Amino acid sequence: VQLQASGGGLVQAGGSLRLSCSASERTISNCVMAWFRQAPGKEREFVAGISCSGPTPSYGDSMKARFTISRDGAKNTLYLQMNSLEPEDTAVYYCAGRGPSITVISRSSRGYNYWGQGTQVTVSS
Repeated sequence: VQLQASGGGLVQAGGSLRLSCSASERTISNCVMAWFRQAPGKEREFVAGISCSGPTPSYGDSMKARFTISRDGAKNTLYLQMNSLEPEDTAVYYCAGRGPSITVISRSSRGYNYWGQGTQVTVSS
């Protein structure tokens, strides 16, 4: 297993969670890493992405002011801090890597070659 997501759980609306994605050294060294989410009956949705080639991460429209993506290369870990959670944020959250030598963040899940198993986030109203 190259990516392992954790940190999901049940939280009330307005609460916070921090997701972690532990990666093999080879995977976390991917320049572009991202978080996606998928709710039942819906397509996988881009949440946030980070690239080693640019200082500014990219976020989905509804997450920009509430979520923060970051990475710790020394710990081989990708993070997603989620604040002001809403019931609409309920989904399985996946971490993903684009692969070596790719520096541009993609908002499409088809642009990613490495995937974790997902962690469930449930936000109650």
